[in-house]
Parts: sequence; structure tokens; C-alpha cells
Amino acid sequence: MVMAWRRSLWLAALALAFSAFAGSGHAGESERVQAEKSQPDKPLGVVELFTSQGCSSCPPADAFFAELANKEDIVALAYHVDYWDYLGWKDTLSQKENTERQNDYMRAFGSRSVYTPQAVINGRIHVNGANRSEVNGALARMARGGEGIRVPVKVSRTSDRVIIDAGDAGAGPSDAHVVIVYFEPPQTIKIAQGENTGRKMTYWNAVTDIQTAGMWHGKAQRYELPLSEVSKKGGCAVLLQSVGKDGMPGPILGAAFIHKP
Repeated sequence: MVMAWRRSLWLAALALAFSAFAGSGHAGESERVQAEKSQPDKPLGVVELFTSQGCSSCPPADAFFAELANKEDIVALAYHVDYWDYLGWKDTLSQKENTERQNDYMRAFGSRSVYTPQAVINGRIHVNGANRSEVNGALARMARGGEGIRVPVKVSRTSDRVIIDAGDAGAGPSDAHVVIVYFEPPQTIKIAQGENTGRKMTYWNAVTDIQTAGMWHGKAQRYELPLSEVSKKGGCAVLLQSVGKDGMPGPILGAAFIHKP
């Protein structure tokens, strides 16, 4: 199963509180709720890049991804995989769970193999992550064709909690997992061995952990995270991602970044 759906032990630690969006209140919530930094509640799309420091084809994709990561209307997440480590350089940001997520996507897509650099767009299709026209074209095509991000997700916070408001689905699929994705801040790494020996690369939004934080059933709903938990991480995003009956990841319906205070 997808790592996000296998790591439910964190649910207690996250201490999510669920309440109906309309008319919901919180005891003592006289604190001023601060909206997150200006960001669209329905971004153009989600780009998940599967990459490796040990892959000679990845630097162009990593450079393009850095541009995507700096766009306010794109939720960009980089998953460093571990299967190229044998080439002489162990990716310092790799996680076996990232490789598992990529394999799960491939099973969901009916593909026989994985590759890098691979970009999964909105959880629906995959393209070469170094090909700007393919990535940008897929984002635009999905937005026009109703396969973009259609459920608004707004993030706000008080002094002790992060509040996630997921909107109404309208027509279409109405069940999804609320997935919290943690990632590293940008960091520059000099690669000393392997196919990219001597290169110095800055990597953005390298994923370190994914946790399933709850379920969304198509209606406006509010979720809460302890601010202390979010503040421990380099960065954080929330995805509303549908899941197949076989547990494989499906289309991403909503997404937003959760910025640190």
C-alpha cells in the first residue's frame, strides 16, 4: 500500500480534530485566525517529481523543478528515490518510502517500470520531469479539461494550531484521503561520486515523510493540526488524494502549502 496510507500510527500524534465547516466553533477560539501567506485555494496543479542525485538525467529536471517550486500556483514536491544509490553515490535525501510511492503510482497507471526524472501531474499521469513542454502542457490541459485541482483548500492558523478547510466537491468523486506531506527547505549539496561527480545542486521541497491525517467525503470539512508538530518540519503541504479500492494512489483533488510561522 502507499506509504501515506501505511503510516497511520501518527494519527494520535497529530491529534486531528474534525468539525463541520459550516457553523463549526472551537472552545476559546477568540484568538485571531491568521490566513496563510497569499496563495490560491485552488492551485493550477500538483507536480510530484521522482528524482535522484545519482542519476545523470536528473539535473535538468531538478533545475526546472526549482522554478516550479517558486511558483505560487504550483504545489511542487520532490521525492528522492534510492534505487540509483548503487552507481557510486548515495542520495542524501533519498527515502525508501519515496521509491515505494513511485512504484505504487506505476501500478496505478498500469506501467511496468519506474524511471527518473519522472513527474506525476495531479496524481493522474506521468511525464518526463525534465521536459518543460510536457509538464506545462499537462498542467494546462488538465486545468482546461476538468482534471485540475477542483476542490478549494484554505489554510489558516492560530497561536497553537493549523486549520485546514477543505471545500465542497460539487459533482464528481467525493472521497479522498487528507495527506500531509513534509519536506526539507532548499539545500545545496555537492555530489562527490557517481554519475554527477563534481556537481553542486540546490534541491527544493525534498519529501521526508507522508502521513494520512483523515478522510474527506466530498462536503466542506475542517481539520486541525498542532502548530508545534508543523513547526518541527522544514515545510508542509496538504493533499486531498483519492485512493483506489486496491489502495493505490489516485487523482489529487485539492492541495495547498502549509507555511511555517
